[in-house]
Amino acid sequence: MTLAAILFCIGLYGALSKKNALIVLLSIELMLNAVNLNLIAFSKFGIQPNLTGQVFSLFSISVAAAEVAVGIAILITYYRNRGTTDVNEMNSLKR
Repeated sequence: MTLAAILFCIGLYGALSKKNALIVLLSIELMLNAVNLNLIAFSKFGIQPNLTGQVFSLFSISVAAAEVAVGIAILITYYRNRGTTDVNEMNSLKR
């Protein structure tokens, strides 16, 4: 659980401090992997060990894969239109 907490903190730092959208997506993936690690640890070492945490972890992995596919597609389209992946310049929905 300590490893998962460290991974989550690293991912949170990357998501909040980096300007490149690709690094932000990778940081979010790191945070989701930390959550998956905690789910598996709770499923293995909980009060009543069962497969519930592992099943939730599989669902989380599939949702994360879909999130990355959609995020990368949006990022590629944005880069083709604007020429940058800087998070601070992504304000086209504010208009």
